[in-house]
Amino acid sequence: MAPLDPHSFTDSTHPLTTHISLSLYFHFPSATIHGAALFTLSSPHSGPLSLDTRSISIHQILSPSTLSPLPFSLSPSPDPIKGTHLSLSLPNDKTPSSFLVTFSTSPSSSALQWLSPPQTFNKQHPFVYTQCQSIHARSIFPCQDTPAARVRYSALLNIPRELSAVMSARYVDRRSPVSGEGYSNLLPNGFDSLWCSETRVVEEFDMNQPIPPYLFAFAVGELGFREVGPRTRVYAEAVDGVLEAAAKEFAGTEEMIRQGETLFGDYEWERFDLLVLPPSFPYGGMENPRMVFLTPTVIKGDASGAQVVAHELAHSWTGNLITNKNNEHFWLNEGFTRYAERRIVEVVQGEDRAVLSIGIGWRALNEAMERFKDNLEFTKLKTNQEGVDPDAVYSQVPYEKGFQFLWRIERQIGRPAFDEFIKKYIATFKFKSIDTETFLDFLKANVPGIEKEIDLVLWTEGVGIPPDAYEPISNLYTKIVSLANEFELGRMPREDEVTDWKGQEWELYLENLPTVVEASQVLALDARYRLSESKDYEVKVGFLQLAILSKCSDFYDEVEKTLKEVGRMKYLRPLYTLLVQGIGKEEQKILAKRVFAEARDSYHPIAQGVVESIFAKHLKNGT
Repeated sequence: MAPLDPHSFTDSTHPLTTHISLSLYFHFPSATIHGAALFTLSSPHSGPLSLDTRSISIHQILSPSTLSPLPFSLSPSPDPIKGTHLSLSLPNDKTPSSFLVTFSTSPSSSALQWLSPPQTFNKQHPFVYTQCQSIHARSIFPCQDTPAARVRYSALLNIPRELSAVMSARYVDRRSPVSGEGYSNLLPNGFDSLWCSETRVVEEFDMNQPIPPYLFAFAVGELGFREVGPRTRVYAEAVDGVLEAAAKEFAGTEEMIRQGETLFGDYEWERFDLLVLPPSFPYGGMENPRMVFLTPTVIKGDASGAQVVAHELAHSWTGNLITNKNNEHFWLNEGFTRYAERRIVEVVQGEDRAVLSIGIGWRALNEAMERFKDNLEFTKLKTNQEGVDPDAVYSQVPYEKGFQFLWRIERQIGRPAFDEFIKKYIATFKFKSIDTETFLDFLKANVPGIEKEIDLVLWTEGVGIPPDAYEPISNLYTKIVSLANEFELGRMPREDEVTDWKGQEWELYLENLPTVVEASQVLALDARYRLSESKDYEVKVGFLQLAILSKCSDFYDEVEKTLKEVGRMKYLRPLYTLLVQGIGKEEQKILAKRVFAEARDSYHPIAQGVVESIFAKHLKNGT
């Protein structure tokens, strides 16, 4: 077997899948999807073929033309990271290029979160959504779950009639089910007979552009929407308050799309719709093409949440259009997108906003370096992830060190030349998956002599922060950092100094405060500015981290409330870590274990795993 990706069983000598036709029956009472998937390969193939699965039951693998069974086997025990290896054998006769799999998901699918009615806003209907990045598509349907395998797909979603669906694909139709469509008559466990029930409806979607499997996405629930632009609807649970707030927050989306096109070329995905998910969504945003998924924590009431939208929009060019070949080159997705996001923000919201974002990122990069001080491999841009769970080493390194690398190149050759380079890069590699070497070869070919000016090997393969990285400088940035430094001397910012501050200014201020301060100072800061009550979670969680570090137990109730109402890992990871990290701190550790026990079922499976890994690292022998 010749591996293509350290996180996949895909064999590089086998043809890759080019299209998957899916028929999915959603059974909410059992939190299960029963499905049929027709796979088309890039070329005819006979003999063994490897697919990735995780927590999936495989019922049959068939020849689509004859419906005769094809032999298959599953590895006897799952790999803790990659899951279960599905090996099937295609016959020698007629050298087929397609095969059909029927399967069922498990309630423990790592990509799916099934929400019961009480966990939704309206408390009336259930809800389910996906999160397939990094390697979780394999827990919804068997596939070559590597970004090297770009696929087109079509999908029939059979759901309860009172619900509706969205997907990272072009919407085709909502209609009554048709008997036998999409091999639905082959669904397991009698669900073929339920396909045409009058209580069900089929939503049909088509994605005719090749995407990596981690961008496969859907959500099913009681959904409403608001129009916010010619290419953009905001979807959310059908609750007026949520929909109206989201529509207001993201009203400037079309302007951002236009600026993105000016900077990076045509927007290739036709629509840029936004889905605001329930609070358990584990990320700030997920760049699923045509249908970006967002946490409700980005609705801040002052349009600053649009920065997350700018990031997911930028992925439309860098990440979705050009994709890292596997997770060892993740910086090609996220470093480029962080750079592109800040360029869009600079045009739409001004240079000060962009510099503040770079400054916050600089702090995050330094914190990530501290986190990996005992495992320097993950301070590199190009990493070795053999035997490593990509979710466990997810950090700001690929985002912010990647950004710094591209910013360094821009400073070397000048912005006009760098802009032309990026446009050419995107046009050359669009709808392809590439690695770091491919990028560097392209860079050296198009910017002759760049390797003499910038140490490209140090930047991509070296540990830590290179000496020619750059902390941003602006009057506003310098003023905020200076005020944070004065806090150690007992001086709080005056109200006239923070009159115009929004969330980002407070976020930067909190990030630059000393890590150890007196509890009395924390109490005084909150008494004046009520940061613990901020509706901006970046500010609120930044403040609560300061409170935990100073052992200021007055705010533990607010810590508990926050951990129970939000499932975004950006907030869970630091709060749980600070509660359990270090010697002693019995009160905090007891609090963390109790809160997680009570909140666990409301977290997405990916977030559950991250918190459990934090406990495993810091709570030895359960203490």
